[in-house]
Amino acid sequence: MLKRAFDLVFATLALVATAPLLAVAALAIKLGSPGPVLYRARRAGLRGQPFGVLKLRTMKVGSDASAQFVTAEDDERVTPVGRVLRRFKLDELPQLWNVLVGEMSIVGPRPETWEFVQQHYTERWRRTLSVRPGLASSADVRWYPDLTYHDPPPPGVSVQEHYLRHHLPVQLEESLRYIDRQCLAYDLLLLAQTGWCVLVRSWLPPPRRPPQRVTAVR
Repeated sequence: MLKRAFDLVFATLALVATAPLLAVAALAIKLGSPGPVLYRARRAGLRGQPFGVLKLRTMKVGSDASAQFVTAEDDERVTPVGRVLRRFKLDELPQLWNVLVGEMSIVGPRPETWEFVQQHYTERWRRTLSVRPGLASSADVRWYPDLTYHDPPPPGVSVQEHYLRHHLPVQLEESLRYIDRQCLAYDLLLLAQTGWCVLVRSWLPPPRRPPQRVTAVR
């Protein structure tokens, strides 16, 4: 109950505070490329139920027609405006609405693509679906800006294949550690670290921190 109350208060205040920024971003998206401002991606939420996570659109219209769910660093589907939004994580601000309606929390495990959950989650990893996914996560803080930056795919391997083999297990094990440690104090710490990453570390390339590979456990 305390976590949900915190989510409601923080999301409401954050939406009010960032409304001008969202308006500027929406205008830039409309001027930068044809198509809608918002994009809804299918994710697995609490107890594995599907929901649509809201994002500012950063890709060209029609980019979701393929089965390529993971975005490469130099992905040609991303628009110029989208690259700026992604760099500072501004594309994720609409997820504050997902928090308000109870589909997400401010802090929690990363919301994973619905198809990946159905096809690749082990019984152990399904425990990460016992809590709401988060706008901020311990995995994001630990490997900012993302795991692809710290561990790019080798030549001849697609970014999605590399993600499924190596990055997804690492993130899920980190999510399990978060669930075991979660409390309001830890959430506040992760939230402060996320703010530091976005406001400070976004301007400079962070030191590379390759993740330790994880073997799937069923």
